[in-house]
Amino acid sequence: MTNTDFEKIVDTSDEWITTRTGIKERRIASAEEATSDMAVAACRNALDMASVANEDIDMLILGTVTPDYRLPSCACVVQEKMGLPNAMAFDIVSACTGFINGLSIAQSFIESGKYKKIMVVGVEKLSSITNYHDRSTCILFGDAAGAAVVSAETNGKGVLASFLKSDGRMRELLWISKGGSVNPYISGETLNGSDKIFMNGGDVFKTAVREMGRAAMKVLEEAGVAPEQVGFVIPHQANVRIIESLAKRLGISMDKVYVNIERFGNTSAASIPLALDEANRAGRIKDGDYVLMMAFGGGLTWGASLMKW
Repeated sequence: MTNTDFEKIVDTSDEWITTRTGIKERRIASAEEATSDMAVAACRNALDMASVANEDIDMLILGTVTPDYRLPSCACVVQEKMGLPNAMAFDIVSACTGFINGLSIAQSFIESGKYKKIMVVGVEKLSSITNYHDRSTCILFGDAAGAAVVSAETNGKGVLASFLKSDGRMRELLWISKGGSVNPYISGETLNGSDKIFMNGGDVFKTAVREMGRAAMKVLEEAGVAPEQVGFVIPHQANVRIIESLAKRLGISMDKVYVNIERFGNTSAASIPLALDEANRAGRIKDGDYVLMMAFGGGLTWGASLMKW
């Protein structure tokens, strides 16, 4: 779905969208394609790349705010569709921070010694909760899925440090006010977009840059790695101006920062694994690189993870 397509829907222009967000186009799933279907496709790709059998996955952690159903979890639906007979499966609801949170949870479970191979998924069908009458938000979002197989490493590589944080006091800056137990749907009620994403863009922008920067520095300090030692940066793809401001705050050249927002828009929990997979397949990440990932999303939630490739 291109910026030109949005010119036919709301009062906007390609120039306005590109200048303020860096987005040119985004992918939109069909009405027949569920969140779980996208997740299954990503999981199959990950298993194939890792040369891991379905039976070897003993946990499935899935980050999403757009599950197939309110009950059961989307992870359980994916488990059935994938055929993962030995996996414990559950969802995490951290919006754009979903993959970072899932990766950190997987790290802890593996370090406990109780689990060996964990599938971590970030997937969103944001088109299902986007208000296409709100020109400030509808231009931002796309649909996508990404997945990674996480297992123990003994060669000094893998995840070195993680940092997670949230602040529920700011939840109304980025939320959906309608549909939960506090404000349930009422038959015949006119919703006027209250069942879709609302975002206070200005406040989210400022908080995202500040807190993602702090989270990034936390993991670098924990791992004893200086910003100039970072070989590759994969930030959540929310807005190109946020990404540029974040790189400047960290003192890291944009040459080291992977950006694909112009083609996919903001895909929430899917954005980091989507970018990581693209960069990996393109050979952009070199063996031994320190890879810094950070995200910020509704909740508000934020976090960072540093790994050695």
